[in-house]
Amino acid sequence: MSRLLLRFVLVLVATFGLHVTAFAQDASTPSAETQAGAMVTSFENEAQLDALAAKGKTVVFFFASWCPNCRATVAELNARWAEVNPDLTLVIADYDKETALKGRYGVTYQDTFVLLDSHGEGIKSWNAGGVDGLNANTAS
Repeated sequence: MSRLLLRFVLVLVATFGLHVTAFAQDASTPSAETQAGAMVTSFENEAQLDALAAKGKTVVFFFASWCPNCRATVAELNARWAEVNPDLTLVIADYDKETALKGRYGVTYQDTFVLLDSHGEGIKSWNAGGVDGLNANTAS
């Protein structure tokens, strides 16, 4: 995980008490999470995504540290995380490093969100929108 992504995840956790699920390198299932609320984690591997998607509503956020829209999205997520759908797991993927993952979901632009179905396949994607867009695009 890049330093900026790690810092983003740690800031969310430290500042807002968010629930981060940790994964082993070869994890095929997410670790147990007993607290309510949206979770955020970093992308580790495709098996991780498939396991998270099988467990519940999962969105991948393709973040680039150089992208002003991505930085604005992160600032809004930090400020309004308590408003994010509590059933959601947000997976942060490094736009510059995760070429195969971008190909899997057809992502060609940073600050892209991809909603996964229960099999880990992308069923909806959108750019930007912050917390309101995240909630609207993941509503049941």
